[in-house]
Parts: sequence; C-alpha cells; structure tokens
Amino acid sequence: MKAIDKNFVDFDIIGDIHGHSNDLKQLLSALGYSNKKGYYQHPERKVLFVGDYIDRGINIIEVLDIVKKMVDNGEAIALMGNHEYNAICYNTLSTNGEYLREHTPKNFNQHAVTMAAFMQVPNMYKMYIEWFKSLPLFYENDSFRAVHACWDDQHINYLRNRLVNDCITNDLLEEANTEGTELYNAIETTLKGKEAKMPEGITFIDKDRILRTEFRTKWWEDPKEMTYNSISVHPIQELPHTPFEFESENFYQIIEKPVFFGHYWMKHKTGTRPNIIKDNVCCVDFSVAKGDGILVCYRYSGEDKLDSKQLVFVK
Repeated sequence: MKAIDKNFVDFDIIGDIHGHSNDLKQLLSALGYSNKKGYYQHPERKVLFVGDYIDRGINIIEVLDIVKKMVDNGEAIALMGNHEYNAICYNTLSTNGEYLREHTPKNFNQHAVTMAAFMQVPNMYKMYIEWFKSLPLFYENDSFRAVHACWDDQHINYLRNRLVNDCITNDLLEEANTEGTELYNAIETTLKGKEAKMPEGITFIDKDRILRTEFRTKWWEDPKEMTYNSISVHPIQELPHTPFEFESENFYQIIEKPVFFGHYWMKHKTGTRPNIIKDNVCCVDFSVAKGDGILVCYRYSGEDKLDSKQLVFVK
C-alpha cells in the first residue's frame, strides 16, 4: 500500500457507498478520475472514503475491488465504517467461543447481502474481512478531519493511544466489544455516532423496522440550546419540544477545523443541491442505498470555510 503525504489536501471525500458500484463509477468519472491502469486515478487529486462499502447494495465485491485498488496504489484513503467493523466482529470468535457480534436475526439480515455476494468465493470474503482491519478509524491532517460517524476529541485522543496506526488490532477486539470499557465507548461513538435515551415511555421504529429507545444526536450542535426534537439527526415525531437533558456539554465547535463524515442517511429534495451542515461540518452520506438517495462527494482543496457548491453528486 502506498502512503499519501500528510500535507496533501486536494481530496474528494466520498460518502457511504453500500455496494452501489455503478454510482461510484459514475461519480469517479464525473470527478475526472480514469481507470487506465486497472485502478481509478486523477492527475491532481486523491479520494478519501468515509466507510460503509458493504451491505444493502448488490455490487459489493466490485465496490471493494475499486476502493482497495485505489488504496493499494496510493490514490485513496479508505476509513472504516460501522458496517466493516460489524463484519469483522460477526466473523470473530471471543475467548468463550461465541462471536463478538451475535448471530441474531437482526445482525444476520444486516449482513446477509454481503455474505451472499461472497458465497462462491469464501476465501475472498476472508481476505476482505482481514483487509477491513487495515482501515483507519479516522484521519486528520493540518487542514481537515474525517471519520465515519463522530469526531469527539476525547474519544479520538484515547484511540490514538490504543490503536496501531489508527487501526483496530486482533488483540483489542474482545475489549472493544465489552460494554462499559473505555475502548468500547470510544469505538461505538466514533463509528456509530452519539445517541441519547428517548424520554421515559417513548419509543420509535427506525428505517430498518427496529424498535428503538435511543436516537442519534447532532454532536455538532450545542446541547444546551437544543430540545429533544431539534437535537435529533432525523425527524422523530415522538420526540417532544422540551429542553434536551444532556449528559455532556461537548460538541464540535465552529472554531475547529473542517470535519467530514458519513453514516447519517441525510436527505435532499429531488432537483436540489445537497448542503453542508455548517461552515466547518459536512456529512457526505445522502442515502445512496435508498431509492431516492444520491452518492455525494465534497471536493476539498484546503479551505477553512466549506461551501455547498463543492458537493458533487450522482444518481
């Protein structure tokens, strides 16, 4: 694998792909990347993928082939998403002989399309599970930050000291799957975002028809100024417009360097351009795995103040 210089800033930051290789190829082409040597490259730019390459879509192997070849040839950085992490844990036995990620119907269904894609090539499946372990959980240089779901300085600094080259290692996996440990909390937040408990007696059904008692929160907003309803990443009718009872005052402040992430299934109105969240906060996941979703990229060139005009998308 060829390393990319830490001083390099001209990145095309691409959101969650989830097995949608045709959208990925179309987006890379629109961005000026060509595949003349067996992998996509651009004469002046590189790609940073924010994770979630697998599950949901049907062209998972082709997506992984494109991403891995770009990484191997120094044309891209690929971060780990929660779906890659879940796949590792789904296939890893603990010391007590049980899988780190339980083989429940819910977990099986989430990963079923990926396993089906590799049914005829099980050794390739094992290879990619090992490759996932080489994907860093976050990226930072002097100009910007990138992560799959949440940049929390406390968790990121802890992970810097525990991980190897910002990657999970086999000897950490069991601790990372033990609820209540600092490692568990740091990885869960970094890859899956911050969540809060619903007010007592209130639940909701999520996009996968799962009953939830917790909801995803906007870690880029000041919790002291938010209600339960307004701090939720997605509209949840059941959430009241009462002051949010926060556990931590931490949030991603406007003075911080730009941060990019995916994970959150953002929506945009058909025929309109997607938008950044704040001048220094940008989610690049706009739900390509849904029928009306799009695959999105932010064309970053070192600017301190982000601009929605730099968002490129295909469908």
